[in-house]
Amino acid sequence: METQYKGNNRLILGIVSGVVTFWLFAQTMVNIVPAIQADLGISSGILGIAISLTSLFSGMFMVVAGGLADKHGRVKVTNIGMILSIIGSLCLVLATGPALLIIGRIIQGLSAACIMPATLALMKTYFDGAERQRALSFWSIGSWGGSGICSFFGGLVATYFGWRAIFIVSIVVAVIGLLLLKGTPESKFEAVGEKKPFDVGGLITFVIAMLTFNVFISQGRTMGWTNPIILGLAVAFVISVILFVNIEKRHTNSFIDFSLFKNKAYSGATLSNFLLNASAGTMLVANTYVQMGRGFSSFQSGLLTIGYLVCVLSSIRLGEKALQKFGSRKPMVTGSFIATIGITLMAFTFVPGIIYNLLVFVGYALYGFGLGIYATPSTDTAISNAPADKVGSASGIYKMASSLGGAVGVALSSSLFNALGAQGNMEVAGSAGLLLNVAFGTIALASILLTAPKAASQVEVTE
Repeated sequence: METQYKGNNRLILGIVSGVVTFWLFAQTMVNIVPAIQADLGISSGILGIAISLTSLFSGMFMVVAGGLADKHGRVKVTNIGMILSIIGSLCLVLATGPALLIIGRIIQGLSAACIMPATLALMKTYFDGAERQRALSFWSIGSWGGSGICSFFGGLVATYFGWRAIFIVSIVVAVIGLLLLKGTPESKFEAVGEKKPFDVGGLITFVIAMLTFNVFISQGRTMGWTNPIILGLAVAFVISVILFVNIEKRHTNSFIDFSLFKNKAYSGATLSNFLLNASAGTMLVANTYVQMGRGFSSFQSGLLTIGYLVCVLSSIRLGEKALQKFGSRKPMVTGSFIATIGITLMAFTFVPGIIYNLLVFVGYALYGFGLGIYATPSTDTAISNAPADKVGSASGIYKMASSLGGAVGVALSSSLFNALGAQGNMEVAGSAGLLLNVAFGTIALASILLTAPKAASQVEVTE
């Protein structure tokens, strides 16, 4: 593995370019639902599946991609992710119905699965100490910041240029990322000893479990909870989970390396990361509610998120400084608490007129500020406590938590909102959908309090 090369700003910019292809461009779907639905003429149920598929597929295959990055090269896997991003975005640009839309969203998910763990591993490999924390802050700006600007950016572009233009820009950014990464030395872990067989059974049962759960949640209301297909999906989910657990217990090279979770700090960072990313349903519910319940355009709803954008971008570096001064616990607790308060403000959908608009604006700002404070301390805690030979896999699991959290959160929030909205009371639907995300934030806060190290210094695992 190359050790002499030191990371620089060009490498950081190239990595961030790859990261935003998912967190910025792919995630704009949360604010352009009406535009896509009107253009392609597809049902809200199918569109809900398409929205969640990217996070779902990135989550399902992120651990695999992280392991491949460790074994075959982190730069190589990052480049593959960039190319997949270009292909996925092109599918969306050319889509005239649900088929290409869904295919494109799946490919975007596979792209993110490659990019996220591989780039995190590169950060650990080519940056050290304070420089790594700085690099991770910019990585977080690409991810959390990208998710912050996606609503405003998506609304602006969809309103004035058409929603397909979003993914044309994404293609350009991915190409730029490929050019910036060109010449970066390869990084991989040279394994010694006997090669262990890949855990095919674990991967298959895990994929089946995630797919059946997602379709069950998103289509249950539309098809009917007692529909034989829906009941069959529920049974398939339970069986596949049981099989997955049994396979993982016996396999010598398990799909998910549960030994990583023996580290309490890593476990806490990963669990809270899952839950706070599950609160991504906040954006879908809030934006859809103000458009369908209060007559906002996608651009107008995007304007309400400007505070989120400004605060998440400005607070990420504050989180980095807080990490260096206080350790990870305080900024992770503080960030989670502030983010949860922000979501709570948006849940007051019964407040009339401009006052509610103000609550949403302030709520988004607090939500973004909290996530920004949380981001770098959580990411640094996760990768600092990962063994050197498993940093790609550990990063994959950590980012799998992000993507699966987002997929589960969006699916549950969307299903709850659509179910209650179909009864004609948009205020109840919006409030219930947002309160679900308050619950995610509250549980995340509790998990940090129980697991995050109280010491101010981080201990990096090297063996």
